[in-house]
Amino acid sequence: MKISVSLTVNGKPVAAEVEARTLLVQFLRENLQLTGTHVGCDTAQCGACTILVDGKAVKSCNILAVQAQGAKVTTIEGLAANGTLHPMQEAFKRHHGLQCGFCTPGMVLTAVGLAAQNRNPTEAQIREALDGNFCRCTGYHNIVKAVKSGIEEMA
Repeated sequence: MKISVSLTVNGKPVAAEVEARTLLVQFLRENLQLTGTHVGCDTAQCGACTILVDGKAVKSCNILAVQAQGAKVTTIEGLAANGTLHPMQEAFKRHHGLQCGFCTPGMVLTAVGLAAQNRNPTEAQIREALDGNFCRCTGYHNIVKAVKSGIEEMA
């Protein structure tokens, strides 16, 4: 059964007919070709699919596209503006908060979501916010430094 869905993705209105069971991550990747949102585990455990829905970090493999009806969705492709990296993206680059890069979009969007809630988080609060995002390449130390720096630059 097809259902109409309308939302704003990266500042642009989007409308489509989707199967009722279409996950938001599938909609973003397959319908909109926004492949920066990664599929890692399909069980909302790894955080690779994290995006912002109305400013909150959400694992897009755990929500149906129709549940995002009317929402403002931001993916990693929507953070940079006019060829300039978002401060959080720049902080990840500067502090080497990535290695292979697979988890990075989810980490960055989780960090941007944290910044919306807490403009001066402690290291423990940053680590707690990143708890649902797995990185299999790094020890998280540089990721935490990047998040702290990025939040400071966003202020």
